[in-house]
Amino acid sequence: IMLLTDPEIESSLLISSDEGATYQKYRLNFYIHSMLFHPKQEDWILAYSQDQKLYSSVEFGRRWLLLQETVTPNRFYWSRMGTSKEPDIVHLETKTVDGHAQYITCRMQNCSEAVRSKPFPGYIDSDSLIVQDDYVFVQLTSGGRPHYYVSYWRNAFSQMKFPKYALPKDMHVISTDENQVFAAVQEWNQNDTYNLYISDTRGVYFTLALENVKSSRDLEGNVMIDLYEVAGIKGMFLANKKIDNQVKTFITYNKGRDWHLLQAPDTDLRGNPIHCLLPYCSLHLHLKVSENPYTSGNIASRDTAPGIIVASGNIGSELSDQDISMFVSSDAGNTWRQIFEEEHSVLYLDQGGVLVAMKHTSLPIRHLWLSFDEGRSWSKYSFTSIPLFVDGVLGEPGEETLIMTVFGHFSHRSEWQLVKVDYKSIFDRRCAEDDYRPWQLHSQGEACIMGAKRIYKKRKSEKKCMQGKYAGAMASQPCVCTEADFDCDYGFERHSNGQCLPAFWYNPSTLSKDCSLGQSYLNSTGYRKVVSNNCTDGVREQYTAKPQQCPGKAPRGLRVVTSDGTLTSEQGHNVTFLMQLEEVCSVSRFPTETHFLSSSFPGPLEHVHLSLPFVTTKNKEVNATAVLWPSQVGTLIYIWWFGNNTEPLITLEGNIAFTFSAEGMNTITVQVSAGNTILQDTKTIAVYEQFRSLRLSFSPNLDEYNPDIPEWRRDVSRVIKIALVEATGIPNKHILVAILPGLPTSAELFILPYNDATGGNRQTAEDLQQISEVLAQKLNQNSIQFDLKPGVRIFVHAAHLTAAPLIDVTPSHSGSAMLMLLSVVFVGLAVFVIYKFKRKIPGINVYAKMQNEKDQEMVSPGSQNESIPNVPQRELMTPDTQKLVKVCLWIGKIYSESPNLLC
Repeated sequence: IMLLTDPEIESSLLISSDEGATYQKYRLNFYIHSMLFHPKQEDWILAYSQDQKLYSSVEFGRRWLLLQETVTPNRFYWSRMGTSKEPDIVHLETKTVDGHAQYITCRMQNCSEAVRSKPFPGYIDSDSLIVQDDYVFVQLTSGGRPHYYVSYWRNAFSQMKFPKYALPKDMHVISTDENQVFAAVQEWNQNDTYNLYISDTRGVYFTLALENVKSSRDLEGNVMIDLYEVAGIKGMFLANKKIDNQVKTFITYNKGRDWHLLQAPDTDLRGNPIHCLLPYCSLHLHLKVSENPYTSGNIASRDTAPGIIVASGNIGSELSDQDISMFVSSDAGNTWRQIFEEEHSVLYLDQGGVLVAMKHTSLPIRHLWLSFDEGRSWSKYSFTSIPLFVDGVLGEPGEETLIMTVFGHFSHRSEWQLVKVDYKSIFDRRCAEDDYRPWQLHSQGEACIMGAKRIYKKRKSEKKCMQGKYAGAMASQPCVCTEADFDCDYGFERHSNGQCLPAFWYNPSTLSKDCSLGQSYLNSTGYRKVVSNNCTDGVREQYTAKPQQCPGKAPRGLRVVTSDGTLTSEQGHNVTFLMQLEEVCSVSRFPTETHFLSSSFPGPLEHVHLSLPFVTTKNKEVNATAVLWPSQVGTLIYIWWFGNNTEPLITLEGNIAFTFSAEGMNTITVQVSAGNTILQDTKTIAVYEQFRSLRLSFSPNLDEYNPDIPEWRRDVSRVIKIALVEATGIPNKHILVAILPGLPTSAELFILPYNDATGGNRQTAEDLQQISEVLAQKLNQNSIQFDLKPGVRIFVHAAHLTAAPLIDVTPSHSGSAMLMLLSVVFVGLAVFVIYKFKRKIPGINVYAKMQNEKDQEMVSPGSQNESIPNVPQRELMTPDTQKLVKVCLWIGKIYSESPNLLC
């Protein structure tokens, strides 16, 4: 037994080795804030001090060793047995001298700089380290977005892959049971709800399990998700989902693949019938679990009592805080019974063989209720002669518990009173084999749950015997695999017909691009078996991903790097260059040219965004601009690649003018060299002598899912183009769609000429006009539509037709001269104000459309390397600056091809 003295008096430990008969005092030179005992070695302890230092002891607190200073509160963990070779490994989140957080591991007796390990390269976000079962999680904010990384079985970290446009702003790990991660993610467009995601075994690829789960905050500001994992039955969860401002309770038996409303009881407490018809009316439960171990939460279940769930809630169309009653289910949530009309605390004794209920009240009580038949009937007992204000109830540990301790006070001024209640005298014998009956787990009659039929032992309701040690499941028999045993794979979504189809942003063929010739990759069928599902045969082979050989590809990814990884060097020093090629088939010679730079760079470059028109006229000068974030990073080198030119142009300026003399699709790539980093962005521009353009609008629901970032605009543009081609039969070479920045969502449809295979049949202006009319007709008939996600259909409409692109800034597309003059004067004045006060306006150099640009660290147009930069949080613009930028953007949309650049 260990006791801690009151730190206001002294800092000491009192340790007893004879069950409290005698104590030995050990003085401490630090004040203990919290302690963490080793899960296996009973004498090993970690102690966290009030000044953020971590101490270790291998002698049950008799001697202590300072292990590490500046440790983040509650971010220290013992290593899990089996995942580490050494049992004394400790996982820590610490602070560096300059205030950065990092993840380190070390032995509990030595955590010096020389022997510690850093499993995650670089820094992490403060207060983000989680070590749980087989997984380690860290968070890193880059470019204003948090990115989450996971290590499975202490291997190298991988970035967690959520759907492309989830864009998480907060994440909580709910469960890591059975080699799978259950996570709650708050996406960019959510405020008081979270989406539930479930992972593959490694915890890398996540698929959606349930949307819009209610969340709230406790008194300390901690986020609480309305999700409850039912104890005793793997894969069973309850969740409160928000639907049209109503909160409803759903249940799943297969880890979130399928969810159902709860069937309300047939009768109330007095036996009167309850008329409650699904889905308009159902049972709703409060799912909060008490953080106080001595008080009961709103819902309770136990591993040793599978199928028994006790919870508070209400019957109706939605969850309510009014008319709360207590309900119990003894068949794992399939049917429910009302047991009390007011809230009660419920304890499990004798492996669930006895349920004890005490009323939730601020008044003193002296009665409690007992049930020996899983809540079907209750008996009233008196546990004290004087009414007691109950502060809490403690169930004694052990598998054969029949003792509970009630503590409280007789008056508001009295000391605590402890009442020990022993129920052993109620039973006259232990249960025998014939006192039990088999009970089969099922979901509304379906016996195959998680790919198996499971039969449990339950004591017969009429038998009043003590169960003792729980026997567990009686039998488990695997089922034949059906489609219900498979969830949608990463990148796929389940539609109303039950099929898993690719999401609009996902291209399954991209997997083959990430592997090399001679290797193989798993070609997904769109389905993956639910982790821990035990089904066999059936459709298992049909739905399982198949290994496939990587296709042969042309050589690509030529890179020239220095041996030490830097792009700068002092004069007179030797530099060793290394040449690398990602894909090699047959290569005889590489023509290369080395540009040697000697510069200094004050800060890291994080984003490069290339701004230029979507379409331009042949032989017309085009302005291309590289927009950077942050904008002030010292001396920069810009390397420009145009079309198929093998030699780049190198400038010290971030903008360049170029003229295309050949029609067709042309690419422009800019690489920006800053210190040891080279970032790149590539854009495609269509070049023709003549073309048409048509402004598009959309049904308003698209705005709810528009994060207004370049990747999303490109993916949606591709989907719209496919829909146009399918609806009209017009060849896709005629069509180019570009989603424009900003809200409400709008787009530009370009009708382009092209030559057929013979080189003839060049389209005339009349041909383009005819194609434009066909497209406009289909758009006006609401024939162009696409599914953004299951249940979200978007309609595309025509706004107006023009003879040239609306983004073209030639004088012929200008408004009145007076309006232009006034606008120029206003913009000039705005630019002067911004320039004059730019040092006083935080965030003025941050471009809105670059905020969410994807990180890419590149060294050539065909090469890409992931980087994990450490990014400080940006300052937000002041309200006055925001107003100024909004006005500037409004004017820019009228007169500029790039309103963000103008501003």
